[in-house]
Amino acid sequence: MPIPFIDLQAQRKRLGQPLEDAILKVVRSGAYVMGPEIAELEAALAAFGQARHALACGSGTEALILPLMAWGIGPGDAVFCPSFTFAATAEVMPLVGASPVFVDIDPATYNLDPESLQSAVEAVKREGRLTPRAVIAVDLFGQPADYPAIARVAAKHGLKLIADSAQGFGCTLDGRHPIHWADVATTSFFPAKPLGCYGDGGAVLCNDARLHDLFVSLRVHGQAVKSDLEGKSFEHDPKYLNLRVGLNARMDTLQAAVLLQKLTIFADEIAARDRVAERYARGLGDLVSVPQVIEGGLSVWAQYTIELDGRDALAAQLRDQGVPTAVYYPIPIHRQGVYSGYPVAPGGLPVTEAKAGRVISLPMHAYLDPDDQDQIIAAVRAFVKTNR
Repeated sequence: MPIPFIDLQAQRKRLGQPLEDAILKVVRSGAYVMGPEIAELEAALAAFGQARHALACGSGTEALILPLMAWGIGPGDAVFCPSFTFAATAEVMPLVGASPVFVDIDPATYNLDPESLQSAVEAVKREGRLTPRAVIAVDLFGQPADYPAIARVAAKHGLKLIADSAQGFGCTLDGRHPIHWADVATTSFFPAKPLGCYGDGGAVLCNDARLHDLFVSLRVHGQAVKSDLEGKSFEHDPKYLNLRVGLNARMDTLQAAVLLQKLTIFADEIAARDRVAERYARGLGDLVSVPQVIEGGLSVWAQYTIELDGRDALAAQLRDQGVPTAVYYPIPIHRQGVYSGYPVAPGGLPVTEAKAGRVISLPMHAYLDPDDQDQIIAAVRAFVKTNR
């Protein structure tokens, strides 16, 4: 039987009847959009992520676009981000009329390189065509970016900082979640994420009450919210008073119910993923480049990504043995046609381009059977030894 890349069914069986009861409760309630589970989930996410406020929304992409809209980022503005990430990270800038500026990555962690960021900001300022406004750092493959260093660059240049934790919600650096350094932290609950729902979903975390209020408004078509109404009275229901252009970015109640159940075991699953990663490192570290986590960092291991020559040949051989793999990401964003006209950091993105041809991700989840993992490790070792 093929080994699953991610075993969502093992998790579902562990959660068992309480999960099914939670889903059925929503179905029977009729509160399918913005039901009471949404507020309950938001409180739980804020507590877990060490933030004062959390807002549930319809996807990780919406989670990224909401802060850009709240800050008024748009035409003529530059937002800096890595190119070695999923397209959604960069996609949100053109959606609000702003320009992404692509930055290189650290060769060890694959996360945004603070030195490349500094060079890129200075270059944009010298050119004078765009106004630097924000940075989106990505917690790629589940581990935190170098937030202390990135935050220093952002503060120096007056930039907002977004932690894109689509793959990394739950990761920490010296025990602190990314929101400790970032103005906003976002995440995705796509089913394959470490904390995933049964459809699409996302969340935005922040510590600023007014900013959170703007997110609440923008999530539902720019409707008037509490801070808009203070000292005012209206003859009609204020939810039909729209004070800004917004989105339909609501989360389905069903997804909140699923996530509340998954949160009860999330810390345990993070620990289990870490044990799987350690076993991979022991089994493969002498032959291939295995992941290096930033000092003081805790990864949630969205992926276990190794690096070697002959990546595609390895994938084919493993596939023949019933072992699935994936490549994140074979074509950096800045090399894709629709994004190729946007600026890149001075000197280009040599690390990004080199890594894109060498990385490959192995099966990774909290329920990976040791015997299956031994099979994966043995298959990789056999390939490397044969192709030296």
